[in-house]
Amino acid sequence: MNPVIIVSTYPNKKSLNTIAIQIVKNKLAACVNISKISSIYTWKGKIENTSEYLAFFKTTQKNKKKLKEKIQATHPYDVPEIAEINVISINKSYLKWLIESTL
Repeated sequence: MNPVIIVSTYPNKKSLNTIAIQIVKNKLAACVNISKISSIYTWKGKIENTSEYLAFFKTTQKNKKKLKEKIQATHPYDVPEIAEINVISINKSYLKWLIESTL
């Protein structure tokens, strides 16, 4: 079973923590890493420079569709980023833990 990382950004830590807890509790992801970042982007014709929270949802190929649907359904942004990173290489013990945590 191949691991997948789903990446998304959130406007605040509270909204991200709420969904991250639900996702891990429901075994859609084994882990969610959260980091505060600065983002510069164009939105509605203006350049924005804001603080956001970056989330790395670590899951499996089997769970990625449901995970993406859950992120989309609960995300506070009108146009959320939901990007997929396929993991080519990962250590066996971590992969074993990830799979067991999402069964």
